[in-house]
Amino acid sequence: MIDEWAAALEATALAAALRNSVWTYPLVNAAHILGVALLVGSIVPLDLRLLGAWRSVPLPPLWGVLTRTAGAGAVLAIVFGALLFITRASEYVASNLFIAKMVFVGFGAFNAFAFRIPSQADFSERTSGHWKPPPRFRLAAGISLASWLAALTLGRLVGYF
Repeated sequence: MIDEWAAALEATALAAALRNSVWTYPLVNAAHILGVALLVGSIVPLDLRLLGAWRSVPLPPLWGVLTRTAGAGAVLAIVFGALLFITRASEYVASNLFIAKMVFVGFGAFNAFAFRIPSQADFSERTSGHWKPPPRFRLAAGISLASWLAALTLGRLVGYF
């Protein structure tokens, strides 16, 4: 069933146009990489801050900027990643590396939505850089860091194996 679905995606006019384009496919790939860079490049410093790095930097403004940047990166990565996927869908659904990558992306996304959405009370009267995040924030940061770095690594390996 999934093989038929993947073959159908590859047979679309859009997938064929992307595969056969000298310029469009590389530009779509670059946009996907930009999205991943914004996503992971925002998540890593935020997770490190939650784990105790840069304690002199107040968390609320950092949180506000980096979560919005990560969100924009996620949108770019998803949209342009889907376009890359349809060009070789059959190959990707048969790749254990790709499947593992998507599992880690799922872990990272689930973690972000389930554990990392702070309430206003989490930040109230804690604008000093010396505030130590509660254990649930540190646990979520550790899971996030591991998930996104694993997804990033596996994503690079997909292109080589």
